[in-house]
Amino acid sequence: MREITYAKAINEAVDEEMARDPTVFIIGEDIRVWGAPLGEFKGLFDKYGPERVLDTPIAETGFMGIAIGAAQAGMRPIVNIMFNEFLGVCMAEIINALCKTRYMTGGQVKTPVTIMGYCGAGVSAAGEHSSCNEGLLASIRNLKYVVPSTPYDAKGLIKSAIRDDNPVLVSYHKYLIVSGFKGEIPEEEYTIPLGKADIKREGSDVTVVATSLMVHRALAAAQKLKRKGISLEVIDPRTLAPLDKDTIINSVKKTGRLIIMNEDSTSASASSHISAVVAEKGFQFLKTPIIRVCAPETPVPFSLALEKIWMPDEEDLIKAVNEIM
Repeated sequence: MREITYAKAINEAVDEEMARDPTVFIIGEDIRVWGAPLGEFKGLFDKYGPERVLDTPIAETGFMGIAIGAAQAGMRPIVNIMFNEFLGVCMAEIINALCKTRYMTGGQVKTPVTIMGYCGAGVSAAGEHSSCNEGLLASIRNLKYVVPSTPYDAKGLIKSAIRDDNPVLVSYHKYLIVSGFKGEIPEEEYTIPLGKADIKREGSDVTVVATSLMVHRALAAAQKLKRKGISLEVIDPRTLAPLDKDTIINSVKKTGRLIIMNEDSTSASASSHISAVVAEKGFQFLKTPIIRVCAPETPVPFSLALEKIWMPDEEDLIKAVNEIM
C-alpha cells in the first residue's frame, strides 16, 4: 500500500485509463495549462498532447455535444465540467442525447461519457461553485452517479466509470482536494464496481448513511460517541445511482435506527430517496423515526463564517444521535 492525495488519485485513474485505452480523451476548460482549476489533471497534456487533452472555450453546451458525438462514434470521452452547477448549462444534452440514446436505440448506440466535476462547500466559493445537488443529479434516468469520499474510492470508481458503456457522472468534493486529504491505495491496479456501498465503520446502535465529505464528519462523530458507549455504523453509498439498497437495509436490520447525513437540502434529495427506500423495504426494523442531518434550504453562502454554520458537521450528527438514542 502507498499513501497519496485525493487529487493524485483522480490524476492516476485518468492517466492509467488513457494509457490503457487510446479511445479515452479529456475535453473541457482550463485543463491544458492548469490541469483544471484545482490541478487534478496536471501533467496529462504534456504526456498525451492536444489530440487527447482538448482545452475548450467557455461553452459547456458545445463540448458536451462534442463528447456525446465522439462517444457514439466509438470514443470514450471524459468531460471536465469544472463545477456541478455548470451542468445546468448543458442539461438538455445530458438528459436527452446522452442518457436516452442507448435506450431509444435498443442498445445499438452507446454513449460511454464520463463527466467529472467539483461539488461541495467549505472553501468560500459561494453559491454558484459550491452545491452538491445530489437529489437533482441522482434523479436523471440512465445516468450513473458516483460520489467518492477517499483516494482509494476515487481512483477505483473513476477507472470503472471510464470503462462503463453508460454515461457516468463523478462528483468529487473540492475540500478533499484543497485540504490535501490523503489515503492508502494498493500498488497494483484495481477497480471498484459501480453501485456497491462500503461500510466505512461497523457499529451496532445507529446506521449513518453519509456521502462525500460528510463520510469523514460521520467518522469523526463516531469516534467521539464511542467514548460514551454509542456505536455508529457508517455507510458510504459511493454510488448514488444505482443505489446499493441491500447494504443499507441490512444495516438498519442490525441497528434499528437510521440517520442520513449529506451536504444537500432535505427536499427532493438523496436523503429523501434513501429515507423512502428504508420506509418501503425496512420499516419493520426501525425502532425510531429516520432523522436527516442535511444542509439548509438555501444556496451556499460566500461568507466563511456563514458557510461553516451552513455545512452539517459532526456536532450536528452527535446531536441527532443523542436524540434518536
